[in-house]
Amino acid sequence: LIKKVLSYHPSEDFTMIKKAYDLARNAHDGQLRKSGEPYIIHPLEVACILADLELDMESIVAGILHDVIEDTDYTFEDVEKMFSKEVALLVDGVTKLGQIQYSSKNKEQQKEEIQAENYRKMFLAMAQDIRVVLIKLADRLHNMLTLKYMTPEKQIEKAEETMHIYAPLAHRLGISTIK
Repeated sequence: LIKKVLSYHPSEDFTMIKKAYDLARNAHDGQLRKSGEPYIIHPLEVACILADLELDMESIVAGILHDVIEDTDYTFEDVEKMFSKEVALLVDGVTKLGQIQYSSKNKEQQKEEIQAENYRKMFLAMAQDIRVVLIKLADRLHNMLTLKYMTPEKQIEKAEETMHIYAPLAHRLGISTIK
Protein backbone atom coordinates (compact mmCIF):
# COMPACT_ATOMS: atom_id res chain seq x y z
CA LEU A 1 0.00 0.00 0.00
CA ILE A 2 2.70 2.47 0.97
CA LYS A 3 4.63 1.70 -2.23
CA LYS A 4 1.50 2.47 -4.28
CA VAL A 5 0.86 5.74 -2.44
CA LEU A 6 4.51 6.72 -2.70
CA SER A 7 4.33 6.36 -6.50
CA TYR A 8 2.07 9.44 -6.71
CA HIS A 9 2.37 11.13 -3.31
CA PRO A 10 5.90 12.35 -2.59
CA SER A 11 5.44 12.48 1.19
CA GLU A 12 7.78 10.55 3.41
CA ASP A 13 5.32 10.64 6.29
CA PHE A 14 3.04 7.64 6.22
CA THR A 15 2.39 7.72 9.95
CA MET A 16 -1.35 8.18 9.49
CA ILE A 17 -1.61 5.19 7.14
CA LYS A 18 0.43 3.00 9.48
CA LYS A 19 -1.63 4.14 12.47
CA ALA A 20 -4.88 3.37 10.61
CA TYR A 21 -3.60 -0.06 9.62
CA ASP A 22 -2.59 -0.86 13.21
CA LEU A 23 -5.96 0.29 14.54
CA ALA A 24 -7.94 -1.67 11.94
CA ARG A 25 -5.79 -4.79 12.39
CA ASN A 26 -6.31 -4.70 16.15
CA ALA A 27 -10.00 -3.77 15.91
CA HIS A 28 -10.71 -6.66 13.52
CA ASP A 29 -8.42 -9.10 15.33
CA GLY A 30 -9.98 -12.56 15.32
CA GLN A 31 -12.50 -11.69 12.59
CA LEU A 32 -12.32 -13.73 9.42
CA ARG A 33 -13.77 -13.21 5.96
CA LYS A 34 -15.84 -15.95 4.38
CA SER A 35 -12.66 -16.92 2.48
CA GLY A 36 -11.02 -17.75 5.81
CA GLU A 37 -8.57 -14.86 5.46
CA PRO A 38 -8.03 -12.42 8.35
CA TYR A 39 -10.51 -9.54 8.01
CA ILE A 40 -7.74 -6.93 7.76
CA ILE A 41 -7.10 -8.12 4.19
CA HIS A 42 -10.37 -6.49 3.06
CA PRO A 43 -9.76 -2.91 4.31
CA LEU A 44 -6.16 -3.14 3.11
CA GLU A 45 -7.32 -4.16 -0.39
CA VAL A 46 -9.90 -1.34 -0.37
CA ALA A 47 -7.11 1.11 0.46
CA CYS A 48 -4.98 -0.34 -2.37
CA ILE A 49 -7.84 0.21 -4.84
CA LEU A 50 -8.08 3.81 -3.63
CA ALA A 51 -4.31 4.19 -4.05
CA ASP A 52 -4.64 2.89 -7.61
CA LEU A 53 -7.07 5.79 -8.14
CA GLU A 54 -4.41 8.08 -6.60
CA LEU A 55 -6.63 9.38 -3.83
CA ASP A 56 -5.37 11.55 -0.98
CA MET A 57 -4.04 10.30 2.37
CA GLU A 58 -7.33 10.93 4.19
CA SER A 59 -9.20 8.78 1.69
CA ILE A 60 -6.63 5.98 2.00
CA VAL A 61 -6.90 6.11 5.80
CA ALA A 62 -10.71 6.13 5.62
CA GLY A 63 -10.53 3.14 3.27
CA ILE A 64 -8.51 1.24 5.86
CA LEU A 65 -10.94 2.26 8.60
CA HIS A 66 -14.17 2.02 6.57
CA ASP A 67 -15.61 -0.88 8.61
CA VAL A 68 -14.26 0.11 12.02
CA ILE A 69 -17.23 2.20 13.20
CA GLU A 70 -19.79 -0.27 11.85
CA ASP A 71 -18.15 -3.57 12.88
CA THR A 72 -16.15 -2.83 16.05
CA ASP A 73 -16.40 -0.94 19.31
CA TYR A 74 -14.76 2.19 17.87
CA THR A 75 -16.99 5.24 17.46
CA PHE A 76 -17.04 8.29 15.23
CA GLU A 77 -15.58 10.26 18.12
CA ASP A 78 -12.74 7.75 18.55
CA VAL A 79 -11.79 8.01 14.87
CA GLU A 80 -12.03 11.80 15.00
CA LYS A 81 -9.73 11.98 18.06
CA MET A 82 -7.16 9.56 16.63
CA PHE A 83 -7.13 10.93 13.07
CA SER A 84 -9.25 13.95 12.15
CA LYS A 85 -12.82 15.07 11.70
CA GLU A 86 -12.32 14.74 7.93
CA VAL A 87 -11.36 11.06 8.20
CA ALA A 88 -14.18 10.39 10.69
CA LEU A 89 -16.73 11.98 8.33
CA LEU A 90 -15.50 9.87 5.42
CA VAL A 91 -15.73 6.66 7.47
CA ASP A 92 -19.16 7.63 8.79
CA GLY A 93 -20.37 8.44 5.28
CA VAL A 94 -19.26 5.04 3.98
CA THR A 95 -21.01 3.37 6.92
CA LYS A 96 -24.25 5.17 6.05
CA LEU A 97 -23.98 4.24 2.38
CA GLY A 98 -23.47 0.65 3.47
CA GLN A 99 -26.88 0.67 5.09
CA ILE A 100 -28.60 1.06 1.72
CA GLN A 101 -30.85 -1.90 1.11
CA TYR A 102 -31.67 -3.38 -2.25
CA SER A 103 -33.93 -6.32 -2.93
CA SER A 104 -34.72 -7.91 -6.26
CA LYS A 105 -37.62 -9.80 -4.66
CA ASN A 106 -39.98 -6.79 -4.56
CA LYS A 107 -42.61 -5.86 -7.12
CA GLU A 108 -41.32 -3.79 -10.03
CA GLN A 109 -42.74 -0.49 -8.75
CA GLN A 110 -41.36 -1.03 -5.26
CA LYS A 111 -38.00 -1.94 -6.78
CA GLU A 112 -37.92 1.34 -8.73
CA GLU A 113 -38.84 3.33 -5.61
CA ILE A 114 -36.13 1.61 -3.58
CA GLN A 115 -33.57 2.22 -6.32
CA ALA A 116 -34.56 5.90 -6.52
CA GLU A 117 -34.14 6.21 -2.75
CA ASN A 118 -30.72 4.53 -2.95
CA TYR A 119 -29.58 6.96 -5.62
CA ARG A 120 -30.87 9.86 -3.54
CA LYS A 121 -28.78 8.73 -0.57
CA MET A 122 -25.70 8.36 -2.74
CA PHE A 123 -26.09 11.76 -4.33
CA LEU A 124 -26.53 13.36 -0.91
CA ALA A 125 -23.32 11.67 0.19
CA MET A 126 -21.56 12.89 -2.96
CA ALA A 127 -22.76 16.43 -2.37
CA GLN A 128 -21.02 16.34 1.00
CA ASP A 129 -17.86 14.58 -0.21
CA ILE A 130 -17.40 12.56 -3.40
CA ARG A 131 -14.65 10.56 -1.67
CA VAL A 132 -17.31 8.75 0.39
CA VAL A 133 -18.73 7.26 -2.79
CA LEU A 134 -15.26 6.42 -4.12
CA ILE A 135 -14.44 4.52 -0.93
CA LYS A 136 -17.77 2.68 -1.11
CA LEU A 137 -17.11 1.76 -4.74
CA ALA A 138 -13.66 0.40 -3.80
CA ASP A 139 -15.28 -1.57 -0.97
CA ARG A 140 -17.86 -3.03 -3.35
CA LEU A 141 -15.21 -3.87 -5.95
CA HIS A 142 -13.18 -5.89 -3.46
CA ASN A 143 -16.32 -7.62 -2.22
CA MET A 144 -17.19 -8.55 -5.81
CA LEU A 145 -13.66 -9.89 -6.37
CA THR A 146 -14.21 -12.25 -3.42
CA LEU A 147 -17.81 -13.14 -4.25
CA LYS A 148 -16.99 -16.82 -4.83
CA TYR A 149 -16.88 -17.41 -1.07
CA MET A 150 -20.55 -16.53 -0.60
CA THR A 151 -23.54 -18.79 -1.04
CA PRO A 152 -25.03 -18.84 -4.56
CA GLU A 153 -28.07 -16.91 -3.30
CA LYS A 154 -25.87 -14.18 -1.78
CA GLN A 155 -23.76 -14.09 -4.95
CA ILE A 156 -26.86 -13.37 -7.05
CA GLU A 157 -28.16 -10.78 -4.59
CA LYS A 158 -24.83 -8.91 -4.40
CA ALA A 159 -24.26 -9.13 -8.16
CA GLU A 160 -27.73 -7.70 -8.92
CA GLU A 161 -27.25 -4.93 -6.38
CA THR A 162 -23.87 -4.12 -7.91
CA MET A 163 -25.20 -4.11 -11.46
CA HIS A 164 -28.20 -1.91 -10.58
CA ILE A 165 -26.59 0.55 -8.18
CA TYR A 166 -22.80 0.55 -8.06
CA ALA A 167 -21.72 -0.20 -11.66
CA PRO A 168 -23.95 2.55 -13.14
CA LEU A 169 -22.64 4.99 -10.55
CA ALA A 170 -19.01 4.12 -11.35
CA HIS A 171 -19.86 4.50 -15.04
CA ARG A 172 -21.44 7.91 -14.48
CA LEU A 173 -18.39 9.01 -12.51
CA GLY A 174 -16.14 7.85 -15.35
CA ILE A 175 -14.29 5.22 -13.33
CA SER A 176 -14.14 2.37 -15.81
CA THR A 177 -11.64 0.39 -13.72
CA ILE A 178 -14.19 0.17 -10.92
CA LYS A 179 -17.12 -0.45 -13.28
